[in-house]
Amino acid sequence: MDILQDLEKRGLINQATDMDGLRKHLNENQVTLYCGFDPTADSLHIGHLLPITILKRFQKAGHRPIALVGGGTGMIGDPSGRNSERSLNTAEVVEGYANKIKEQIAKLVEFDKGENPVVARNNHDWLTKMTVIDFLRDAGKFFSINYMLAKESVSARIEQGISYTEFSYMLLQSLDYLKLYEEEGCTLQVGGSDQWGNITAGMELIRRSRENLDEEVKVFGLTVPLITKADGTKFGKTAGGAIWLDPEKTSPYEFFQFWVNTDDRDVLKFLRYFTFLSDEVLSELEEEVKNRPENRVAQKRLAEEMTKTVHGEAALMQAQRITESLFSGDLKQLSVDEIKQGFKDVPTFEMEKEAIGLVDLLVQASISPSKRQAREDISNGAIYINGERQQDVAYTLDKADRIEDTFIIIRRGKKKYFLIRFQ
Repeated sequence: MDILQDLEKRGLINQATDMDGLRKHLNENQVTLYCGFDPTADSLHIGHLLPITILKRFQKAGHRPIALVGGGTGMIGDPSGRNSERSLNTAEVVEGYANKIKEQIAKLVEFDKGENPVVARNNHDWLTKMTVIDFLRDAGKFFSINYMLAKESVSARIEQGISYTEFSYMLLQSLDYLKLYEEEGCTLQVGGSDQWGNITAGMELIRRSRENLDEEVKVFGLTVPLITKADGTKFGKTAGGAIWLDPEKTSPYEFFQFWVNTDDRDVLKFLRYFTFLSDEVLSELEEEVKNRPENRVAQKRLAEEMTKTVHGEAALMQAQRITESLFSGDLKQLSVDEIKQGFKDVPTFEMEKEAIGLVDLLVQASISPSKRQAREDISNGAIYINGERQQDVAYTLDKADRIEDTFIIIRRGKKKYFLIRFQ
C-alpha cells in the first residue's frame, strides 16, 4: 500500500491536485513536502495534530517533510476560515510564539535525525528580508486581482471587509512554497482544508515564475479534511476552552480525559486519523465498540496513544493513575502534582498549617452552609476526607491528613469535591 492509498483508506484526503500525477511522483521519488504552522498563540492545539501526523506518515513512507513555522506570515494573519480581521501581534510576541511552537513540533517529530529527517524552517528568515519592491515584482506581478478575489479565503470576507494586509497573505504563503521549491526541492504542500486556496496559489506562483525557464515544473497540493464530531460540536473544544498541547495550558490528565470522552460514533475515525495502529488492532477495537461499547476500550486506547505521543510515557502513567484514583476513591496515593491536575477546576480554599476541627473546616471552606448542616453531613456519611468516609463530628484534621503536607481533598456527597490547600 502506497502513502496515498493509506491516507485514502483512513479518510485523510480532502482535496489533491492531479491525484494520478501525485501518486506517480511519490512512488518514483523521495519527495520533499511541507506544512506551515502560523504562531497565532503560544501553543499549538489538538487541531494541529492532524497535519503533524500527516508529516509523520509521509516520513515513515520514506519522504522528507519540512515543518515550516510562520514567523513571517504570523505577523500578518491568515484570513482563511475567519469572518473578522485578526489583531496584529508585535514582532517580539510572534517570535516568542514561533519559538514555543517549534519546540512543540520538535517533540512530536524528529528534527534532523534519521535517513529522512523532518526539517524545521521559519519563513521569517526570508519574508522579513524582502523589500516592498521585491514583493511586488517577485510575487505581485504574477497574480491578477480577479484571481485573488475568486479564492474562498478572500471572497468570503468581501462583504465584511478585508484589509490589504490580510488580502496579501495569499502572496506571502505562495512565496513560501516558491522559496522551499528553490532551496529544498519541495514539490508538495499539505495543509488543512481551509488552506486549499493558498496552496494552489503557491503552485501557480512557482509555475508562472518558471515560464521563461527551460524547466519542467511538477508541484502538487493536498489537504486533510476538517475534523467534525458526530454530535455537531466543534472538535478540540470543551467547556473549559481549547485543548492545547502545552501541559501548562491543558494538563496531561485533562488531555487524556478529552480522548477518553470521545463519542462512540467518532472514536474509530479518530483512531484512523491520529494513530499508527495496525489494521488488525483497529479491527479489534471496532469489534469492542460494536459489541461492548460500555467498556470504552477503544476510547481508552485512543487516549493512551495520544497522551503518550504528545506528553510522553510518564505523563500517560500519571494521567492513568489520577483517573484510577478518582474512580476507586483512593486519593491518598496521589502526588501534589497529580492533585493539581485532577482537581484543577474544583473549589479551592486556602488555610494555615494548623489543626482544625472538621465541622469548622466545612463551614469555613463553604462546603456546608452552617455548623448544624456540617454535623448532619458528617453524621449521615456524606463527608469523605481524601477518599475515606468520616462520620466523627468531633474529628480534628492535622498534618497526618494532609497529602505531602499540602492538600486535603474533601468530598461531599457523590460528586462534589473541594480542595483544601495549606500555605
